[in-house]
Amino acid sequence: MISGPLSSLKILDFSTLLPGPFGSMMLADLGADVVRVEAPHRADMVRFMPPFDGEISAWHGLLNRSKRSIFLDLKKEAAVEVVRRLVAADGGGYDIVLEQFRPGVMDRLGIGFESLREVNPGLIYCAVTGYGQTGPLSQRAGHDINYLSLAGVMSHSGRQASGPSPLGIQVADIGGGALGAVTGILAAVIHRGQTGEGQLVDISMFDMSVAWQAHAISSYLVGGEAPEMESWQLNGGSYYDFYQTKDHRYLSVGSLEPKFWQGFCQAIQRPDLIPSGLSQAAEDQQPLKREIEPIIAARTLEEWQAIFEPLDVCVEPVLTIPEMADHPHTAARGMVVDVPKPDGSSQRQIASPFKFSGSQPSYKHVGAPPGTHTNELLSQIGYTKEGIHTLKEAGVFG
Repeated sequence: MISGPLSSLKILDFSTLLPGPFGSMMLADLGADVVRVEAPHRADMVRFMPPFDGEISAWHGLLNRSKRSIFLDLKKEAAVEVVRRLVAADGGGYDIVLEQFRPGVMDRLGIGFESLREVNPGLIYCAVTGYGQTGPLSQRAGHDINYLSLAGVMSHSGRQASGPSPLGIQVADIGGGALGAVTGILAAVIHRGQTGEGQLVDISMFDMSVAWQAHAISSYLVGGEAPEMESWQLNGGSYYDFYQTKDHRYLSVGSLEPKFWQGFCQAIQRPDLIPSGLSQAAEDQQPLKREIEPIIAARTLEEWQAIFEPLDVCVEPVLTIPEMADHPHTAARGMVVDVPKPDGSSQRQIASPFKFSGSQPSYKHVGAPPGTHTNELLSQIGYTKEGIHTLKEAGVFG
């Protein structure tokens, strides 16, 4: 089997919930050796979130696939020594650390960046937090909805009549935390390869949420115009929007370019609407939407699919998750996979989105029970059976 493109990376993952674990899952899919350090008395709540596939939470099975798990009570001095031996260049060589505590927590435990790079100067240490390592909000708790709100995202996302609405995915958690961590870690790996130097990677979900609004924020920073809900082309201020069908489903219309807009108007038998759609004037857009709404509402989603499927005009149905999972394109792209479970069966999971010509993502197993690989990993870094027993007696594993 061809090794994954990241098979040379060894990562010690202290993160919990969604942001960090999703990021380390992506790295594990691509071949990285990821070890999750889990607290015996404070299990990650993801383990208890339904639905369950036997005794395995679907969330846990996905977020921790292909990772090994070690139990360590980090408040024990002996556990700190285990971490240092795992990280040490002449020990375990896990020279990438991912953590998701509030700033200062890992330092107080004795395993912060400055402490750990004493045993491995090339250490890459990625800290994912809501608001970053510095600033007045650095110690503040938060969740996805809070980061998006403070970043201003929700001020121009939603409807003027009803306001902002919770999103169906955790954009700041996955996009800001997970993808931010993956990008930051890989950039630091390239830098280390060129210079031999490790570094601290400070990923803030707030920062990432701010940065993604470059297009909207530029309108304010340069032109003095702050975006509002339904105020511009891509946030509901134009015909680029969702339209309800006769059977209360939805059709997405993204026909922005003139050729696509003209094709859309021809398909709904309203070529007279073409000039209004080509206009950039805000006063033309909302009346145009009011013209389109009853047209789309006159047919079912299936009827509209039959009309638009053969056309290339950027119009697609809003599919449910079951419909997406069974869609021919999802199957063709291999986006649902069967991942092995300990009992020999498998669990259906969403696949890695990365495609390479030289290798493919691998899925060793679903998320393992906590602490499954403790003895294996300790033996790997030189602990004897007697030494492991001593640690157990000292309560290092809970």
